[in-house]
Amino acid sequence: MATDTAVAQEQQNIIRNSLRAMLQKYEPRRAEFREMVDKRGEFPEELWQDYAKVGLMGCLVPEEYGGSGAGLLAMTYGFEEMVAQGFFPGLLLVTAMDAACLVRNAPEHIKQKFLPKICDGSLKFCFALTEPNAGTNTFRLQTTAKRHGDVYRLNGQKVFISGWDVADYALVVARTTTLDELKEQGKPKVHGLSLFLVDTKSKGIEKTRLPIPLNEGLRQYQLFLDDVEVPADHLIGVEDDGAMTMFNSLNPERILTGAICAGMAEAALKKAVAYAKERVVFGDKPIGSYQSIQHPLAEVKIMLEAVRLMTYKAAAAYDEGVAPAEVGSMANMAKLLAADLAIKAADTAIEVHGGNGFSEEFGLIQLWNGARLLKTAPVSREMILNFVAQQDLGLPKSY
Repeated sequence: MATDTAVAQEQQNIIRNSLRAMLQKYEPRRAEFREMVDKRGEFPEELWQDYAKVGLMGCLVPEEYGGSGAGLLAMTYGFEEMVAQGFFPGLLLVTAMDAACLVRNAPEHIKQKFLPKICDGSLKFCFALTEPNAGTNTFRLQTTAKRHGDVYRLNGQKVFISGWDVADYALVVARTTTLDELKEQGKPKVHGLSLFLVDTKSKGIEKTRLPIPLNEGLRQYQLFLDDVEVPADHLIGVEDDGAMTMFNSLNPERILTGAICAGMAEAALKKAVAYAKERVVFGDKPIGSYQSIQHPLAEVKIMLEAVRLMTYKAAAAYDEGVAPAEVGSMANMAKLLAADLAIKAADTAIEVHGGNGFSEEFGLIQLWNGARLLKTAPVSREMILNFVAQQDLGLPKSY
């Protein structure tokens, strides 16, 4: 057991150190990448391929399928590191959550075909869950998937789907048993969901871009699915039992979101501390000598260490195969704490910078925008509190 722990720690350190070294070469080009991603909405393919070369894509994939098997904790370190240095994972987040689901739930032929191509960066993935009339209530989904011979036909709508235009495949959640059928059968709404691996270029898919600029260069889409045919062997997991399968994607997503927020908090803190050490307004002392500046920054530092511990704990639990519901509680807690901290850190840094904090040149207003988005997505603060109250405290369901 001790040997396994030492090997895992070594793999994690290799990923983190390799990523740090790789990103150093991009340091002089940071402004160029921000312009490309934020202003022109272009996908940073060069950076994507380098993420693959350092092994970040393969953290969640066993060695037999071309990965390193380093685990979610290693990827968590990597995400935190890249964001702290001013780079964002973008489509890497949704590709990672899809890879996690494929590893644990896909049939063998799917694993052999797709996992190596995720590891080497030749395939990109996205995730299609949210619907206009369901919002955060996943069990109200109305998109259907009905089997016809060797294919399923998908019909319905999806919204707020990140990166559909650059992804090669998507994990799409649909109902193989409709809500009306469940009512007739006397079964709960949690039943009847299924996951499908869908080629984003399939016939019958119409995409409409949404005017949402706050997603690090990934465009957001609403999708209309009209008799989209998916091979029957692209069903991921067991038909009608997709709820638990889905959480093998959602738990890593929330944990990695926690890592992103921790990286954002560290980036904001570093900017604020450096500015506070140099900025002189009254007399000859820098503003960092004032307790009104010091104390908010110290609070961010203390909270950041706590957020890291919660996020690492959740990632380690996932790697150790802890039950999805238990991992879900830890993942939700990590995400809530981290998103709140990212907002606080960005806001504190803006306050330290004064008027300069609102200049795009300093990068803080962009950090605040991104942090505020992550308070709501991929799961809202309110839904996390509902989950913890019900699952961890045993209180009655409130919604």
